[in-house]
Amino acid sequence: MPDAREISRLLAARAPELARELLPGGHREGAEWRAGGLDGSKGKSVGVHLHGAKGGVFCDFATGESGDALDLVRLTRCGGDMKAALAWAESWLGLPRDARQAPAPASPPPRRAAAESEPERDPDAEARQAKAKALFLASEPRLAGTPAAAYLAARGIDLAQLRRQPRALRFAAALWNGESRRTWPALVAAVTDAGGELCALHRTWLGQDAAGVWRKAPLEVAKASLGRVAGGTIRLWRGASGKSLGSAPPGETVVIAEGIETALSVAMACPELRILASISLGNMSRIDLPAAISTVIIAADNDPPDSPADKALRAAAERFAAQGRMVKIARSPLGEKTDMNDLLRAG
Repeated sequence: MPDAREISRLLAARAPELARELLPGGHREGAEWRAGGLDGSKGKSVGVHLHGAKGGVFCDFATGESGDALDLVRLTRCGGDMKAALAWAESWLGLPRDARQAPAPASPPPRRAAAESEPERDPDAEARQAKAKALFLASEPRLAGTPAAAYLAARGIDLAQLRRQPRALRFAAALWNGESRRTWPALVAAVTDAGGELCALHRTWLGQDAAGVWRKAPLEVAKASLGRVAGGTIRLWRGASGKSLGSAPPGETVVIAEGIETALSVAMACPELRILASISLGNMSRIDLPAAISTVIIAADNDPPDSPADKALRAAAERFAAQGRMVKIARSPLGEKTDMNDLLRAG
């Protein structure tokens, strides 16, 4: 395998050209290339640094997905497959075949001191995680009677029918939004890592429409995450066992959906199943499940075949299957561009 860090560095040196190639619907905004999503659509939720030490570094503010220039290739062109991303990058960079072979080291690299081998601290990431925890703890634990419950009800999701509210969900009466430079009510959700620690906060800002119905706030990016999302999930429903994910009984099935609304729609229909939200399709392939989970059902949106979303979905399915798990994909029978929430609201 070629040196991924060197490939990423070479890509970053051509970040403006790379951003235009990968995100053709985007536009330049100051020192960044902005696009609506990793599918290259128009908008501003994705930002790619074009110059300097952060050249090629990107962040999808709607999903929390981030990474370097090579990660951008992996997620936009290769369905999350790193090997395919390296091959694409080598071809795009025009590297000669000989340069694509990583030379074998003449001797083993020297052992690093213990202090050098420790993972590098990222104070900014730690600060974001601490802020995410603080915001979640400061939010209202009970959703009943709040705009968050009204928003879910408008989506056909009546939490009263589930008899208990998912503990991962809370309500913030006034949460700051950088795009609009003001506060909005928000549905907030705890994103937890494989060890069960809160690593990020997912926010859905809410506003009332002309009829007084609570919907997503009228923002270009009404959903965003704060903190370290990669590999994390929103644990919405424990299913029949009632046990935490880390204590799941052997042979259990888990349903993974991309969004909160889709996941809760499945819980309304199948409360006996354990249900997680991955926040984004790109993040779904990063989730580490305990060995006790033998079957994974992906509650998929009906995205067009071979679209970036479809490729990311297949990458996640292939990863779970490679772990020896049975993988099933469930889709709404209502047709293209529908999901399980559409099915729930259709009765």
